[in-house]
Amino acid sequence: MSIEKIVEQALRDGYLTPAMEAEVARICDNASELSIDEYMAMDRLMAALLTGEVVTVARKQFINVMEELVLTEAIARVAEIQATSDRIMDVGDIAAYALNRLPPLYATTEEGGIYQRQRAKEELQELIAQQVSEAIGRNLDRPDFFPERQVIGKSSGKDLLKNVSNLLEQYAPNFEHQS
Repeated sequence: MSIEKIVEQALRDGYLTPAMEAEVARICDNASELSIDEYMAMDRLMAALLTGEVVTVARKQFINVMEELVLTEAIARVAEIQATSDRIMDVGDIAAYALNRLPPLYATTEEGGIYQRQRAKEELQELIAQQVSEAIGRNLDRPDFFPERQVIGKSSGKDLLKNVSNLLEQYAPNFEHQS
């Protein structure tokens, strides 16, 4: 999808989703130069975000309690292994492997999170430990490939205006919209 179409959709819907934000960033990162229409669309988006005509969709209005339980287990296990060996292990890879084999435990409130944590500790702790162990085994056996991999970036809604502004400055340092 083009920047213009993304901006049109954001203006029509009144919100900018994380996927739309990522697509705009991808287009800007891959373009050697943006067209005047793209600059103007980015300018319209920036103005709409500043006035509140378009709002960003919160990245998370819920949590997956399983993520924190798996990360806690993985960090503890990796720390034990790294204390006795010279192996460097990627906790993110280990957690992702285990999470792909475990049920999600979503919660939208603090009370729901407490309930899901308790339920998981009673019913799923053994399965969590087993999946983390399997993930560590796979991680230890895997060859060192794709060293150019890049970690998935994180940005929050409050960073969006800064990111759009930086993109505009980078790709259109001398462009100013004339009304």
